[in-house]
Amino acid sequence: MSFFSNFQSDRCPGAISGNPLNGLSEKACIEAQKIFDACIKQTQYENLIININNPVPTSPVYPLTFVSAKSTTSKGVITSLQVDRLPDKCNCARIQASVQMPIEVIYVDSNGVEGHATSSITVPLDVILYIPSPSVISYEIDSVVSVIAPEGTYISETTFSIDCCVTCILRVSIPVELLVPTYGYCTIPPAQDYSQEICAGFFELPLYPQNDCNDC
Repeated sequence: MSFFSNFQSDRCPGAISGNPLNGLSEKACIEAQKIFDACIKQTQYENLIININNPVPTSPVYPLTFVSAKSTTSKGVITSLQVDRLPDKCNCARIQASVQMPIEVIYVDSNGVEGHATSSITVPLDVILYIPSPSVISYEIDSVVSVIAPEGTYISETTFSIDCCVTCILRVSIPVELLVPTYGYCTIPPAQDYSQEICAGFFELPLYPQNDCNDC
């Protein structure tokens, strides 16, 4: 039996008069990433030593002056992952991992030329999260990250010391197909072109003067 025919009513149970769900008349199978559990860790680091690579331009004049640094992607790279289920907590597990966060470092060299280079920050995590029971489709563990470094100090040609704010979200998910009630397809309005409206007000004037008053 297909998902389309496996439905008990011609309309959704909530589609009754006076119900805020009224109008839900379609069922749809959508593909989604179901998040079973997640946690967030926000940390401030001071005097964190980072190494830079791939400078652009390729031959800056040293020493360098730090300007700023920030993450280049919202997806972290998980390494050294270890998942140990906890026998005393149903479907929970201890998750140990290192999350690597790529960043871009902006600087100015001694000639006043702005440049940038790549680097990364690695954050260790040791947390407890819900882990779904075994299934044909296995769960995934990924991370969403953000890094910003407003202050830093030049140490050597390949090294900076930075103060940074780090946000890391660790997630347990599985790609699934969900059967959901919907309002149907979205109606996409036409695009509204941007205009400076330099003639606004002028085009609204009457073509000829109006006789507002006949008395002097």
